[in-house]
Amino acid sequence: MKPDMQVQLCGLKLTNPVIAASGTFGYGVEFEEIVNFKKIGGLVTKGISREPMAGNQSPRLIETAAGMINAIGLQNIGVEKFISDKLPPLRRYPSCAVIVNVFGYAIDDYLAVLDRLNDAEGIAAYELNASCPNTKHGGIAFGSDPDTLFDLVSRAKSRATRPLIVKLSPNVTSIALMAATAQRAGADALSLVNTFLSLSIDTETRRPRLWNITGGLSGPAIKPIAVRMVWEASKAVTIPIIGLGGIATPEDAVEFLLAGATAVQIGTASYADPRATERIAVGLEQWCARHHIGRVAELTAALDLTQPNPS
Repeated sequence: MKPDMQVQLCGLKLTNPVIAASGTFGYGVEFEEIVNFKKIGGLVTKGISREPMAGNQSPRLIETAAGMINAIGLQNIGVEKFISDKLPPLRRYPSCAVIVNVFGYAIDDYLAVLDRLNDAEGIAAYELNASCPNTKHGGIAFGSDPDTLFDLVSRAKSRATRPLIVKLSPNVTSIALMAATAQRAGADALSLVNTFLSLSIDTETRRPRLWNITGGLSGPAIKPIAVRMVWEASKAVTIPIIGLGGIATPEDAVEFLLAGATAVQIGTASYADPRATERIAVGLEQWCARHHIGRVAELTAALDLTQPNPS
């Protein structure tokens, strides 16, 4: 019997729980001849800002053991060009939920982007990037301080006309506290985790390998930490969680679901395999069929803690 792969996510009905992550799938349209959009649950665009941004200088992406570090600098074409050039082609795929990642360096920047997107057609939800530095408050990331996060999310929620997903930074002392804060401020769902702040040094030149000095670590190296954070956050909130961080196989996706995620996002794997999101979505359905799972939604928070796994 074919398993039911549909999941409900903050009012959205996804055909399956596998979503392409922001920053790894372009604006979506770049992948339409590579990935069958009918076989994935959704996609998250790269971060969209108020004005176009050129991003950081090179080098801004390096490979590491079991992952990579990036400091792209949120390069994007700005909200106006996104609406006019990138969004219209995505309307050809109504079964694939289009989630727009939104960021800014001040709350007013976020609100300005949301105001413009509210008038655009073909968007299912917003993903608020809370890992950006708040330039009006000393550069601390919005997602690193509970009060700052609450202010951002509550004000964004008051302006958003679509579901608001908050993407949390893992660079915090307590992910459970930040998750609960985002829910209290009005978040409809959470995405976690974003990349881990990292530094790589060239021992021959004694210089940082990235122009920006530090960058965000992603890939399989972070998966066990990300799974743990999803599990901790899921015990602190009642809103849905989208889990991400190093997912490269269907079994990786199952781990996140068991830890408490309703859906998952595929990020760094798309660099090695541009069809990774589709491959994992198809593989997850096959995994469910092999394990006699009638509904993929049954896996969410189904972690068995009654006894240790036998060695």
